[in-house]
Amino acid sequence: MNVLRQLTVDQQVGLLFVSVFLLLALGTGVALLMLRGESEASDRRLRALGHLRAVWVGALVFWLAWISAPVGAIALFGLVSFFALREFITLMHTRRADHRSLLLAFFAVLPLQYVIAGGRHFDLFTVFIPVYVFLAIPVASALAGDPKRFLERNAKIQWGIMVCIYGLSHAPALLLLEFRGREGRGAFLLFFLVAVAVVAQLAQGAFSRWLRRRPVARHIDRGFSYRAWLAGAFAAGIAGALMYWFTPFKIGQALVMAFIAGGAGTLGELVMKALKKDAGVRHWGNRDSVTGAVGLLDRVAPLCFAAPVFFHSVRWYFKV
Repeated sequence: MNVLRQLTVDQQVGLLFVSVFLLLALGTGVALLMLRGESEASDRRLRALGHLRAVWVGALVFWLAWISAPVGAIALFGLVSFFALREFITLMHTRRADHRSLLLAFFAVLPLQYVIAGGRHFDLFTVFIPVYVFLAIPVASALAGDPKRFLERNAKIQWGIMVCIYGLSHAPALLLLEFRGREGRGAFLLFFLVAVAVVAQLAQGAFSRWLRRRPVARHIDRGFSYRAWLAGAFAAGIAGALMYWFTPFKIGQALVMAFIAGGAGTLGELVMKALKKDAGVRHWGNRDSVTGAVGLLDRVAPLCFAAPVFFHSVRWYFKV
């Protein structure tokens, strides 16, 4: 620990990424050895390879976000938001009268939200979409003169904006938070968030198979139960407590923050599953989409819910 503390911030972050990629390489090698007996077209092999690819892509995106500095990270996450919103809107019922609202969402709201985040105008960043865009989208739709399913159409567009733009934009905003005496360590906060969200998701899935199932939303997800959710959130809290040393948190604070972020992420995943059920699809996107075999939104959905909850919890508690 003393040796780590003597390293510069850039050296510490660089060591973090070297460790992450070494662990990924080791895990990939073990997984490929375990799948060696599987046929090329088996469902198990395809699912495992899809998960491995998603993890590698996520790690590379995270690394690119760091080496490209805050401006590059903002642009990179903005691109992710664009594709996620594209997947969301593609599966929603819209009409020709919604085109101006969609143009407003993709080419005005999205870039403005990320520009505001990049400028560290966090007070405006917090209310821009929930207040101003919430009112502007239905106005744009009303001016098109088509009242058919007006409320439903606008609600879907606003939901897409909140999840894919507002929620996800809080992830790169973590890079810009400055704690007194710990400047330049935003990458550790973002890594902390992503790690606890992943741990919560994996732990909840594991506990839902081990525990006696008592699903609370069986028509949405038969594996979701209060006990499995609580176990996943606690697993995220323990993981966060173990990682407290590279964050601005004390061990108890790290545990609570990780519990909140992990729990919010798994609840967000449940909500997105409900939306997919309503749309009649298993995955956002499709196998031919530019964003991946099972859709980009499937991968970032927990982060879209965990990031704003974690960001505002940190800002409120530490007054940054």
